[in-house]
Amino acid sequence: MRDPSKDSDGPSGVLLIDKAEEMTSHDVVAIARRALNTKKIGHCGTLDPMATGLLMLVIGRATKIQDLLMSEDKQYVGTLTLGFTTSTQDRQGDTLETKPVGDYTKEKIHEVFDQFMGDFEQIPPMVSAIKKDGVPLYKLARKGIEIVREPRKVHITSYEVTRIELPEIDFIVNCSKGFYVRTYAHDIGAHLGCGAHLSALRRTRSGKFTLDRAVPVADLKTTPREELYKALISLAEISLMRGA
Repeated sequence: MRDPSKDSDGPSGVLLIDKAEEMTSHDVVAIARRALNTKKIGHCGTLDPMATGLLMLVIGRATKIQDLLMSEDKQYVGTLTLGFTTSTQDRQGDTLETKPVGDYTKEKIHEVFDQFMGDFEQIPPMVSAIKKDGVPLYKLARKGIEIVREPRKVHITSYEVTRIELPEIDFIVNCSKGFYVRTYAHDIGAHLGCGAHLSALRRTRSGKFTLDRAVPVADLKTTPREELYKALISLAEISLMRGA
């Protein structure tokens, strides 16, 4: 019986990866390319080195639906730390400003989170993959160059504050594509008046794909190739999942 994950051109399908910290999305693609012995591979939605969680790899014929998969909404679990802002809006940046953290009540914190519901605009951070004249903004940022970024419309469907132990706040957010959780944390801190940065981030869902079937990135190097082929989600299954 023919393996539906493979055809005459090699493996095809979507491989869900649980990305570890301190590696780029491109690092994961490079490891998977060697592990699967394929050149036709890409990823859906960049995760910063600091972030962990769901990274979707499109392989073979699945690369044709990359944009479609990237357009779906996402869920993130994160932690923001109040009291200081950074150059990257997360813990890996340089400290820009520090302020005392007020004795904010649960009600006050929810009041601020409530301001970021539904449709609103975000100004993308300089440390992002958005391009200006063909050059990613993060490369300009490394040179100390900052340009004016146009606000972008984003959407939050729901959120949940799961822990408040000031200066830290844990949260879950369900949001549209193109949403910057770093900027979300930064803006919440600005509204509270003390500043904030994103100190932890994990993507737990993209569209209907979750971490339940994800392969830990460390296993990519040790799992037999045939087992990785079996882990691929076929185009037919993806079509059924999306109700197409």
